[in-house]
This record gives sequence, structure tokens and C-alpha cells, in this order.
Amino acid sequence: MPVPQPILDALTDVAMPRLPAEPAAGEFLDIGGFRLPVHRADALVIGSGAAGLRAAVELKRRGVEAMIATQSAWGGTSACSGSDKQTLHTANTADHGDDFRSLAAAISAGGAMDAGAAYVEAVGSPRALATLQFLGLPLPLDRYGGALRYQTDHDEVGRATSCGPRTSRLMVQALAREALRLDIPIFNHTAAVRLLIGDGRAQGALAINPRRRTHDNPLGFVVFLSRALVLAAGGPGELYRDSVYPRGCFGALGLALEAGVEAVNLTESQFGIGTAREGFPWNLSGTYAQAMPYVFSRDAEGREFNFLADYYRTTQELASNTFRKGYQWPFHAARMLDFQSSLFDLAVIRERQAGRRVFLNFLRNPEPVESPFSLDALDADVRRYIDRAGALLATPIERLTKMNPLSIELYKRYKRDITHEPLEFAVNNQHMNGGLAVGIWGQTSLDGCYAVGEAAGTHGVTRPGGAALNAGQVFATRAAEHIAARPESAAPDAGLVEPSLAAVLATLNAESRIDAATLREEVQARMSDHAGVFCASDAVASALAQARALNQKIGRDGVAFKGATGALRALQWRHMALASEAVLTALDAYIARGGGSRGARAVLDIRGENAPEARALSLAAYRFRRERLRDRAEQLMVRSDGDGFAIRTRPLRSLDAEDKPSFERDWPKYLTGAIYSD
Repeated sequence: MPVPQPILDALTDVAMPRLPAEPAAGEFLDIGGFRLPVHRADALVIGSGAAGLRAAVELKRRGVEAMIATQSAWGGTSACSGSDKQTLHTANTADHGDDFRSLAAAISAGGAMDAGAAYVEAVGSPRALATLQFLGLPLPLDRYGGALRYQTDHDEVGRATSCGPRTSRLMVQALAREALRLDIPIFNHTAAVRLLIGDGRAQGALAINPRRRTHDNPLGFVVFLSRALVLAAGGPGELYRDSVYPRGCFGALGLALEAGVEAVNLTESQFGIGTAREGFPWNLSGTYAQAMPYVFSRDAEGREFNFLADYYRTTQELASNTFRKGYQWPFHAARMLDFQSSLFDLAVIRERQAGRRVFLNFLRNPEPVESPFSLDALDADVRRYIDRAGALLATPIERLTKMNPLSIELYKRYKRDITHEPLEFAVNNQHMNGGLAVGIWGQTSLDGCYAVGEAAGTHGVTRPGGAALNAGQVFATRAAEHIAARPESAAPDAGLVEPSLAAVLATLNAESRIDAATLREEVQARMSDHAGVFCASDAVASALAQARALNQKIGRDGVAFKGATGALRALQWRHMALASEAVLTALDAYIARGGGSRGARAVLDIRGENAPEARALSLAAYRFRRERLRDRAEQLMVRSDGDGFAIRTRPLRSLDAEDKPSFERDWPKYLTGAIYSD
């Protein structure tokens, strides 16, 4: 059934609500010649994506006065980027429901994830879904009221659902409308640059809003004082040159590491095929790959190459693994073996390293290896999926139009008509599975400080597509519940602002030879070239030494800046430099201890147990270590130690399968708030 254009338009052009005027400052602090506006609330949420808005809404619903500070309202990853955020987990699978423990097992299947965190995500998923539906998110249903669902990466059951490519933006829209209805103040163009910490607890943040600069506050500093702090500013999207994040996604990792907050699983990220951030950054998962377009490269002279034919042995194998990139979207080292779907990623990376550009052509079927492409010559699972979707059609664009017309409309909005021209793509960084270490209520190692969404390291090595979006909604609600149940602490201490301001100003040095542009080029090149999909022991160790030297130099010389915007960028790139060193510290420690290839990264080693094979060329240079299964049973923790970063390991926390809830025994724990002390 063709979908009418107005419906496609409504699901593609998702307008965000207008922000009301920000509340005026109720007080000012005069410090060192600066006159700083001060805003107070019970809780400060940093970030206005789906997780941050959910936290603020849930806080206000529980009587906790919350305020939001955001670098760009409606401009972050949730609102602008297309990734696994197209999906949200349901508890309605296989037509007979889903056992929560089975769902938790799927979420944590890759290891390095506490059983309690996975179970929290599983149990909280139906409530997260139902609340969003109540707020107006148009999740698709069948005529009996069941959520329509499909298979996604690291999910063999089919637990995901979607409103189309704009699902996460539609979520932000629904939550933003609710936040505005609840009169939650949103301070736009306001980025936190330093956490305020006193008496061992978070008490707010010092921020910069360049638009609020005045003659007595030329850098636009803003003070936020609160009894609780929720970090929801996303992941460190600017870490990599080859990235699918929107521009300016700095996240909260460096900000929190600077404050001594502990992080976890920084070795774990996701990489996969997508269009570049220089144009329109978007992941090419799902039906983009399942339509089985022709994949080719083009050199500087304009010559085209059917390069996948050098890797796969048959046309059937090539086409079937192109299809599988749809639900096996993230690169996974083990899937380079036996001519599986991540051999596709390796081929794309090698083409681009050779200086050739790579494209998808939806007007042509895959070119042959040894026989013409045929829908009758596909692997059984691929043929079955295409048949069930009613997409046994002659060309990729017909198959894509049948399975997901919204995917075509989306690129048209950015002046890329894939019904007429090929689409250039690459393998990009997309998501950090690690982040700040949190407990089952979202609390970090810093008292009063919580992390939700991509800022939180709630994931393990792998996760089903959509689990990140679900985790953000679940843990945002949990954090709000925990904050509302906390005993009231002393009022935030405005005296913390002066030393924090001094520390920030000490980093800003107009005479420094280091500036934001220099930091960006150095950090992104080092991370993309040495801490991406392929890592080698010597290269990672060398990159770590360089990252450490850079941060030491920043500590001595500061970062140059011009004006308020320049000061903000200087501080944000300082945080990215810290995050880079932390990630490399974790990677170096993991590899040095004998850690093998897992998740998104292959650890290259000439003595490694595995090497990918290709039909017509040698891939011996990509021999890699096999994953050690015992590493799945622990987490790698990272924390600033003043001169760098310290590493420790922690065994995973398990759940007692025999410890069943009892209403009579456990209800008093809920009534008295004892559950929040666990």
C-alpha cells in the first residue's frame, strides 16, 4: 500500500517547538571583575536530547524543580542524527511477549555489563515506551494494538520498533512539548565548562553562553547552583574525524573526567557505514543495505570499480552480506571471518585508504562476481526476509521504496535524491558504548551527580540496536526517582564559583600557541588513525604518549581564544583532549593485558589467531587476536589521578536468579524508600 506524501512529510519534517524566553537571573556574583548571573533549582540537567528532556520531565512530575542548560536545544544527536536511535525496544516479541530476563540477556550478551543494569533496562522498557506513546509518539501498531517490530543488530528475535528515520527526533519533540508545558526553564546556547563540587558532592556548574556576554562579563559566564546534577549531554562525538555525529557534539565525558568522575568501558564504541558529517550525517543501516544496492568505488580519474568482487566469492555471497549490513550494521571483528558482513566494512575502509570514493547506487543491482545477480540466488534468510516484506522487486530503489519510503524522503530534504544519483559513504564512528560509570539508579561516583543517555556507560561490549535509546529513557526516569527520594542536602555553596572560575581562566591563555583548531586536528587524526576500527599495540601506546604530552602542554600553556565563543571552544576542545587520553589509556591497558578483538574493534597482531580472507587478494596484514572470553566478566574503569588516568578492573555484578520479589516482604522497602539505597 503506497503511503501518501503528506504522511511521509509529517514523519520526515519534524518541527520543534519554540523556546520561551529564559528566566532572568535572580542574583549575581561579583568575582574578580566579573559580574556573573546565577540561577538556582533543585536539579540541573545538562543536555536537551531525549534522555535529558526525559530526566527533566520526570523530575518535575515528582515535584523537583529542574532547569536545563544546553549548548543547542533540538540540535544534538537525538534530534539530528540517524543511528540506532531509529529503534526502541518493546516487550512484545515473537507474538507471545518477551521474558524480561531473556531481554536482559540479549542486552548484555557481549559482556562487560552488569546483570542488574541490563535487567533495569529490560523491566523499564515497557514503561518508557508507554510514556512516550502517552505523550504522542506515533509508534506503529497492528490492528490488535501490538507494536510492529523488526530485527536489528545484535538482536535475533526482532524486538525493535520505529517511526522511521526520525524516531528519536519525534521523541525529542514529544518530550520537549511536555517540558515546556511543565514550565521547565531551558537555557539555550549555554554549555557547561566546569562542574561545581564541594563537600564531596555536585552542587551545580559553571557555563558559558556567548550570547549573554556583557561589558562586565565579556565571556558570557553563567552560574547554575543545584542540589543534584544530571549529565545528559551525549557522547564525545568530536573525538573522531570520520564521524556520523552532528558537528559540535562534545558530550560530557571530558567535563566529568576533569572533575574526577569515574568512567567505564571506554574501549567500547560502534563504527559502521554512513554518510559524512560534511554533508548530511546519517547511518546507512536497515533498509538502505537490505535493498541490496550496487556498491562501487571511483578513483580520481572517474573509473569505477566493483571492488566487493575482490572480497566475496560469489554474487550470492556478496549480495546477501550487503543485505545483512542492515541488521548487522556495526563493524564486528569476528564478522570479518568466513566472508561475513564485516568483510564489507574492511573492503570499504581499504578503498578509501587507497584514495577512492565509495558509493551506493540504488538504481542498479549488485554487479556479478561469477554470475548475474538474481533474487532467486540469495541466502535463505535474506530471501525469506525480502519475500515477507513484499519486496521481491526488480531494482534496489523499488525494494527500498517498498520497505521504507521515508529513507528516500529523508535524503531529499538534504538535496540528495537517491532515486537519481549514487550516495557516497564511509565507515564512521557512531556511538560510544562506554561512558561514565553509573549504578542502577544512574548515579555516578560523584555524590549528587547522575549520567543518562550516551553520557552514561550503561552498555557492554555489544548491544542490540535501539538499546541505547531505551537505556536513556529508562535511566533518566530512574535518576529522577532517585533524586526525588534523596534526603534534602544543604543549599549549594556559591563560594565554589570563585575557585572554579579561576581554574577555567587559567586554561584560557590568549598568548598560547595551542588553539581549538590545532587541538581538533591533532585529536581527531590521532583517534581516527590509531583508535578506530583497527588497533595495534605499538600504535596505541605511541598515540597515548602523544595524547598525554598534549594534555601536559595544555596544563602548562593553556589554550588560545578570541572572544566568548572562542573561549567556549577552547575549553570544549580541552575536554576532548582529556577524553582522548582517557580512551587511549583504557585501550592501551586492555591490549597490553592481552585483550583481544571484540565489539567494534579488531586488535591487529601478526601472531593473532584469526585473519580474514578474500577471494582475490591477501588480507594477512589484518590478522587479529581472538577475543578472550574471560574479559567479558569484568569492566575496565578509568579515573583521573591528577597527572593522567588510572585504570582498575571490576568484576561484573550478577543477579541472584533465585531471589524472587515478594510483595509482602518488599512493599515496605518501597514505601520507606529503602529501594533507593541499593
